[in-house]
Amino acid sequence: MYPEATLNQSLALLNFRRPTATYIFNRYHFRRPASTYALLRYPFDPYDRLWQAYGAIDAWTNITRPVDVSNISSFHTLPMILWSAATPVNGTQIDFAWSSDSSINNDNTSYLLLLYFEEVQRLPSNAVRRFDILVDNSTWNGSQRYSPKYLSSELVKRMVLGSRQHTVSLVATPDATLPPILNAFEIYSVLPMTELATNGADAKAMMAIRTKYALKKNWMGDPCAPKAFAWDGLNCSNFSSGPAWITALRLSSSGLSGGIDASFGNLKSLQWLDLSNNSLSGPVPDFLVQMPSLTFLDLSSNKLSGPVPAVLLQKHQNGSLVLRIGNNANICDNGASTCEPENKNGKRILAIAIVVPIAVATLLFVAALILHRLKHKQGNIPYTKPQNLYSLKVIHIRCGLALVTWTANNSRLPSPQERSTAFGNRQFTYKELKRMTANFKEEIGRGGFGAVFLGYLENGSPAQHLTRVHHRNLVSLIGYCKDKKHLALVYEYMQGGNLENRLRGQVSAITPLTWHQRLKIALDSAHGLEYLHKACQPPLIHRDVKTTNILLSADLEAKISDFGLTKVFANDFDTHITTQPAGTLGYLDPEYYNTSRLSEKSDVYSFGVVLLELITGQPPAVTITSTDSIHIALWVRQKLSMGNIESIVDPRMEGEYDVNSVWKVAELALQCKEQPSRERPTMTHVVMELKETLELDALHAMGYYSSVPSSTVNLSATSVDLQSDAQASEARQETMLELEQVGNISETQIGPVPR
Repeated sequence: MYPEATLNQSLALLNFRRPTATYIFNRYHFRRPASTYALLRYPFDPYDRLWQAYGAIDAWTNITRPVDVSNISSFHTLPMILWSAATPVNGTQIDFAWSSDSSINNDNTSYLLLLYFEEVQRLPSNAVRRFDILVDNSTWNGSQRYSPKYLSSELVKRMVLGSRQHTVSLVATPDATLPPILNAFEIYSVLPMTELATNGADAKAMMAIRTKYALKKNWMGDPCAPKAFAWDGLNCSNFSSGPAWITALRLSSSGLSGGIDASFGNLKSLQWLDLSNNSLSGPVPDFLVQMPSLTFLDLSSNKLSGPVPAVLLQKHQNGSLVLRIGNNANICDNGASTCEPENKNGKRILAIAIVVPIAVATLLFVAALILHRLKHKQGNIPYTKPQNLYSLKVIHIRCGLALVTWTANNSRLPSPQERSTAFGNRQFTYKELKRMTANFKEEIGRGGFGAVFLGYLENGSPAQHLTRVHHRNLVSLIGYCKDKKHLALVYEYMQGGNLENRLRGQVSAITPLTWHQRLKIALDSAHGLEYLHKACQPPLIHRDVKTTNILLSADLEAKISDFGLTKVFANDFDTHITTQPAGTLGYLDPEYYNTSRLSEKSDVYSFGVVLLELITGQPPAVTITSTDSIHIALWVRQKLSMGNIESIVDPRMEGEYDVNSVWKVAELALQCKEQPSRERPTMTHVVMELKETLELDALHAMGYYSSVPSSTVNLSATSVDLQSDAQASEARQETMLELEQVGNISETQIGPVPR
C-alpha cells in the first residue's frame, strides 16, 4: 500500500501537536459536519484506516462534490473520503504545522507527508485553481505548479527531515482565480528497520492464509517484524542470520472453515501447526507430508474426513511427529487409501447390541456373587435383621461396576477387620479426632471446609478410604465426624504441601518448580477436575478451585482437595454431592455475581487463574505499585498484547522453558476465562490441550525442534516418561466411578456443550 515501507524501513503513524490540540491523530479528512463525520473508516476506506475530522478553523471553509457522480480513486482511498475539501474563506493560502512527539529528538529523523487532492467543483472555463506546495518555506514541486483534476483524486507525497517543527503551505499562484484546496493528509514517522523482514515466501503464505479464512486477528504489516509486534499466534526464528522464518502457527479456535489451504505447505520452516477446534472439512492433504520441519500437528475437533496420509502416521509412530486427529467423525487413521464406514453392514451397531447386554449381565452376576459371599460371611446374623450389625446399602455406580458397602448403625461400631471386609465408611468421634491431632495442635492450612490439622491414626494403621471410589488426582477421604455439633472430614496427608506455597512460599526460593513440573501439576489437577465434572452424573462442581486447594505429594503429584461433601451430612438421601457456594476472590467466576449460580464452567474459570499462576508465579492480584494491584488475567493480556511472552514468565525458572509450550498454556488459560461462560472450554478439552503441551515440551527436550527461548532448555528437567503417563491414564480409567444414594435419581444436563 505504501511503497516507502521497505525491508529497511517501516512507517508509523505520527502523533503530532497542533496549536489548538494536544498530541492527536495524523490522518485527517475535511468532510462536514465534523460532528457527523468525526471518525471515518470502513466502508469509507476499504483498508479500514481511521480518518479523523480536522477541527474547525475560522479562516477555512469547506466545499463538497456533487453526489451524483462517481469515479475510481487512486491510492486505495474511496471517493467518499475526498468528497469534501478545505479552502480559505478570504485568502489565497492554506497553512498548517506540526511538531513531533518529544520522544523524537534526532535531527536525522524523517517523516513521510502525504497530501490528497481532488477537484470537487466543476469549474467554469475562465476559472483557474493552481497553487504551490511549500514545506518549511521551500517549494515542494520546484517550478511546477499544482492544479487538482476534476473528480480524480491524486496523491502528492514527500519525505521531510528533522525533528523540529514543520510547516506546510498551499499558496495560490498569481494567475489563479480560485484559492487552493486540500482534501486529506497523512503524516508518518519513518523508522529504520534494525530487524530484517519475514522471508518473502512465508510472508506471502501468511497473507494467503489470512485472505482464505478471512481472519479477524490483528494481522497487519510484516508477520514477524518488528519482533515486538509479530502477528498473534506466530513464533518466528531469529533475525541474526537473515530474514525471519515462521516456526510455529497457532490457529486453534479461530473459526476456520473449508479445506486445509495449500498455503500452509509453503511454510517450509514450520515446526508446530495447531488447527484444532475449528470447522475445517475435507481430506487431510498430502502436502503436510512434504513439510520437512513439522514436528507437531493438531487437526483435532474439526470436520475432516477420509484417510490420514500413511507417512504422517509413520512419523507419529516413530516419534518424530506429534499428531492429533481426534474428534473428527469421518476420519480414519489406519493408513489405508480408503476408509470404510464404521457401521458398514451394521457390524458396529450389532457389536454394541451384543456387548452391552453381556456386560450388564456380567456386572449383575458379579454383584450377586459379592452379595452372596458377604451374606455367608455374616455367620449367624440373620439377613432379616441386618440392624443387629449393619444396614445394607447397594450403591448404584454409573461407570460400569457395582459396589456393596455397609454403614454402621448406633448399636455397635464395626471392628477394623469388619470395616476392611465390608469396605466400610469410617465414622470418627470428636474425642478420637482430638486424640489423633493431639488436641488439634498443628494447623497445616485452611480450606473452604475449615481449618486443616495434622493427625495420626492409632498404632500407625493404614487409612481406610471413605469409599473405594477415588481418583489418583483427588485427595483421598479417609473418614468423617458427625458428632453432635462437630463436623469434620479426615483426608490423607500430602507431604508436598499446597501449590501456592510451592510457587510463592519459602520452598519456592530454595527449590523452584521447573516448567515441566508445572505442566505436570497442571495436567494432574485438570484430570481431577475432569473426573468431578464427567465421571459423576449429575456433575460434581468443586466451586473453590485455587492453588491452596491443590496439594502435592512428596514427588509433586498433584491432587485436588477440599471438594466439600458438606451435603453428605445433611441428608442421606440427597442425590447431589455438592460444595459450599462461595468461592475465593480472584478465582470466582464473574457470572456468579449476576446469577448466584456456579457450574462446571465456573471451575474452568478458576482453573484458568491457576494456569496463569503456574506460568507467572504471581498471585491472582498482581501488585503493580505500592498501593495498586491488577487481576492476573488483565496483567497477562496487557503483556502478551506486546508479543513478549518472556515478560510474564516466572523468573524463578531462569529461562529454562520452551516458548511454544508457554504460549500454548497462556492461550489456554485466557480461553478458560472467556465471557460468557459458554465460550470457555470443558475440562476434557483442557486435559487434552495440556497433554499435547506436555508432549510438545518432551519433543523440545529431546531435540526434535527448536524454539526461541530466552536461554537454553535444561533437557534433564524436561524429560517425560511416556510409558508411565500411559499407565497413569489406564489407572485413571479404572477408577472412573460414580456413586449415587439409593432412590430415584433425576437425570440432569451435564452443562453446556463445548464449542
